[in-house]
Amino acid sequence: MAEPDYRGYAAAGTAALQQWYRPWRGLWATTGWWNSANALTAVIGYTQWTGDRSYAGVIETTFRAGRRWHRGPESFINRYYDDNAWWALAWVAAYDLTRDRRYLEAARSIFDRNTAGWDDTCRGGLWWNEDRKYKNAITNELFLTLAARLHQRVPGAGDHYRSWALREWDWLRASGMIGTSGLVNDGLTAACANNGGTTWTYNQGVILGGLAALHEISGDRGYLEQGESIADATLARPACPASSLSPAKPRQLPRGTIRSSRASSSATSATSAGRALAPATARSSSPMPARSGTTPGMRIISSGSAGVAPSTGQMPAGRVRPWTRSTPRSPSPRTRPEGPAMRWLRRFGPPGRLWPRRDSAGPDSVAP
Repeated sequence: MAEPDYRGYAAAGTAALQQWYRPWRGLWATTGWWNSANALTAVIGYTQWTGDRSYAGVIETTFRAGRRWHRGPESFINRYYDDNAWWALAWVAAYDLTRDRRYLEAARSIFDRNTAGWDDTCRGGLWWNEDRKYKNAITNELFLTLAARLHQRVPGAGDHYRSWALREWDWLRASGMIGTSGLVNDGLTAACANNGGTTWTYNQGVILGGLAALHEISGDRGYLEQGESIADATLARPACPASSLSPAKPRQLPRGTIRSSRASSSATSATSAGRALAPATARSSSPMPARSGTTPGMRIISSGSAGVAPSTGQMPAGRVRPWTRSTPRSPSPRTRPEGPAMRWLRRFGPPGRLWPRRDSAGPDSVAP
């Protein structure tokens, strides 16, 4: 049996992802702000592991665009400390590929900003955002991973980053967010107890990178053993049970339905890093606080099966349900009135995939 063409799959996934890249913004259309950091990390990983430099220019384009839209020292920084850390890790990866110290300095600046999110509430840890109302797992896992990786790359900083990484891990381990099942729950209650929130798969994955880096720094196998414990717990409770993998044909979407979340899906196929939508367990007793920033025309489904059910066609938990037209499609899309959804599609949709364009210009001819 021939080996799967993994390189070919990676090339196809990256090419698909790049259909949604918008150079003038340095972002990927249909994704949120932090998802674009994941997409950039995917492109960097593809370039590094395959040696194909077709998309290497995306790194500098994104860096310049981000500094143009967010001028000065606030580049790639917003009110959410987890968003900031996703971008910082992307720039660490960019530095690893290019050895351009501008990217490393950007990651260091973001790290310095994120330290402001740490205080003594719940005996330590970073807040999710500047509102300081919620301490969650992913923000602290990202901070741990970033601190450890900066220690490995900035030897002149002494123990600054190493001490932060160790401090973060000591707090995270004692916080109670690693539940009795061995999985990491979403965050803490106002009383500083495990909130029993959804065990998102990215909460089980990001921490592995931080623990691996701590092992590389210290040589202590205890960090690897903790990582293996979390990984084993995750594999023992798959997000998509075997019973849901039915060969039955899923319900077809109605004609005129517009599929969404395309760029995020391409980013996930191109790299194992990124924010996974499926939870490692199906039940959530305390969901994460609501967050703005969904793509126009979409709504979040907060409950449902792990896959599209053959009989009901329910969307997965946490997935985005696309907007659908309430009236049948006109046989001629060129003659029907053009509403805001059509204009949005022409601006952000993949070139030549969903609707014929009224003009003959290229897909990126619409002004930002």
